[in-house]
Amino acid sequence: MAMIEVKNLVKTYKISEKEHGMIGYVKHLFHPKYKELTAVNDISFSIQEGELVGYIGENGAGKSTTIKMLTGLLTPTSGEVIVNRIVPNEKRLENNRQIGAVFGQKTQLWWDLPVIESFALIKKLYDIPTREYEANLKKFTEILDLEELLEKQVKSLSLGQKMRCEIAATFLHNPKVVYLDEPTIGLDILVKEKIRKFIKDINQEKKTTVILTTHDLKDIEEVCDRIILIDKGKMIYDGPKEAFKNQYGKHIVAEFVIQNKMKNITLETSDEDFEVIEESEKNVKVKFNHDKLTIMDIVKSISNYCEILDMHIQEEGLEEILKEIYRGDVIYDT
Repeated sequence: MAMIEVKNLVKTYKISEKEHGMIGYVKHLFHPKYKELTAVNDISFSIQEGELVGYIGENGAGKSTTIKMLTGLLTPTSGEVIVNRIVPNEKRLENNRQIGAVFGQKTQLWWDLPVIESFALIKKLYDIPTREYEANLKKFTEILDLEELLEKQVKSLSLGQKMRCEIAATFLHNPKVVYLDEPTIGLDILVKEKIRKFIKDINQEKKTTVILTTHDLKDIEEVCDRIILIDKGKMIYDGPKEAFKNQYGKHIVAEFVIQNKMKNITLETSDEDFEVIEESEKNVKVKFNHDKLTIMDIVKSISNYCEILDMHIQEEGLEEILKEIYRGDVIYDT
């Protein structure tokens, strides 16, 4: 069943144009001028119940604007949004009861109250049955390691502690859909791992549909099965994560442990097909285009400069692929 349906979604804003200084202010006061900015430009997609989707793009690509329309915070300029048979901006209260959301550092917990009191208030707000609330609280406390945090005031928590509590609060009422906008920003690696594990566990158990926007592409690698990539408000990819890597990830990274190195390593090929990333007397790390070169080509060439003791090969990660797309090194289909 499609949990989210988005058809030809558009969001535009009017932005005032005025000259600097007092003269510009007066001119604008009597003869205002505006320009139109299109933040989301004719986007369509369908997300099934229980999917884990990474919604990614550069700053200003339109990610947060899309999420705000899905949650009902913004009204689309045109197009259609349906979340579990509800139009979010038309039935906001009804929609809010079936979703959860985390927006970066914006808290939904009460600053001066202990965490457990905030949870109790959320129980009342959503009319969570006592048995369901207690079962979720116990499970979330174990997975996210909240035991020592429940009696502390929210304002006394560290960033990582607060975010773990925010994640728990978001899932307490068993929402059908959860929107996570930069949920791990600024957190240390151990906290990130707890949050990633929690999202996957709850998704598997309750079939919660999750849309994750983040600049930490390790979140996408670890959590999501599908990627929607937008650029300048337009969707440029929608499909499985592995298919994305196969389609755009032309390069492989190979790292060699070496000895008896004679001189710096070069290959008679274009910079697009081969690049030495790191080089020392004991290690060499290279990136090469696997459509043009094989690992045996690389091994033979490097052997002309040194003795190879060991090697490690890995596919190009999402982060590197996206960097190449944004730099224009990879041409995507529109």
